[in-house]
Formats: sequence, structure tokens, C-alpha cells
Amino acid sequence: MAEVRPCEAIAGAYVVSPDVHADQRGLFVETYRREWIPRAGEMVQSNRGDRCAGSVVGLHYHLHQADYWYVPAGQARVVLHDLRSGSPTDGRTLALALGTEPDGVNRHRGVYIPPGVAHGFAALSDMTITYLVDGYYNPDDELGVAWDDPAVGADWGVDRPILSARDRANPRRSDIPDRLIPRFETPEVR
Repeated sequence: MAEVRPCEAIAGAYVVSPDVHADQRGLFVETYRREWIPRAGEMVQSNRGDRCAGSVVGLHYHLHQADYWYVPAGQARVVLHDLRSGSPTDGRTLALALGTEPDGVNRHRGVYIPPGVAHGFAALSDMTITYLVDGYYNPDDELGVAWDDPAVGADWGVDRPILSARDRANPRRSDIPDRLIPRFETPEVR
């Protein structure tokens, strides 16, 4: 049975530590189960990204979409920042390891990211990330905040980040228009 715990640093986020079944053939891991996250909706799309060491992706956020991230190969430092006005954790930033951890072991943890929480990751090694989302791709709900915003205060763990043009152009938190600031809502249990 997976250990699922609410993330105290970011309201509505969950960290999942699944059971890993290994033998001489390899391993089996159940990486996501809808029932693990009490307020999660149905995940409708799955995505995969491969990144080279030193890449930084984000910070991205959505007003309407939740994500579930899992890193099956490589080492990632995931950064979450609560942008939601009215959230009990508004303004908090959390960094956590997914994939191969500093001790060399992959515990196969996943993280559930609710709408309104900015999220990104740094590839500390060449890596693969898979993520489930509860909404189909919608360019109008693809928003961002500057990865290096001092108000976020993220420690990405890379010296010379490799960034996309989109991520280099994201605004600072203080420059996000009010209409694009997420509002904290306690979602109904689905």
C-alpha cells in the first residue's frame, strides 16, 4: 500500500511513496491511483518529457488543471510555489527530490500538484518525467512565473540552467495581472 501524505508546505499538494516490488527480474511500481488523492479529479492525459542535465522547466501554473508528476529515471529537483490568493500556504516554496535521490536510490515518489500552485523542475542528471493531468491541453491555461523570482526563492541545484524561451520570459510574481492570480478554493471531495 502506498504512503500518501498531504504536503504541509503547500496546501492541497500530496507526496506519494508507493510500494516497490523488486526481484531478480527487475521491479514493478504502481505509480498513481486516483483514490490516493482525496480531491483529485480524473486524469485525462498523460505526458512524458526527457531532459538533459542542467535543464530547468518552469515555473508553470494553471488556473484549472492539476498535475501528477513521477520521475522513473534520473534525478529531478521539483519546485512548488503557492500562488493562490487566500491559501493558508500562499507564498511558500518547497523543493523536493523525485527520481534518483542524492543517496542513489529511486524511491519512486510522485507529487500531486493542485491548480494554482506554480511548479517546475531542474534535471540534476539526464532524466525522464511522466505526468498526468486532469484537463486536456489548453493554451489559455498555460501560465508562468519567473524561475528566478526572488519572491519565490527557489534553489534549483544547478549552476548554469538551460531554459526555454518561454521560461526565460515568464513574469515575476509581482507582475502577474490580477485576473491571472489563482484563488484558493477548498475543492469538493470527488
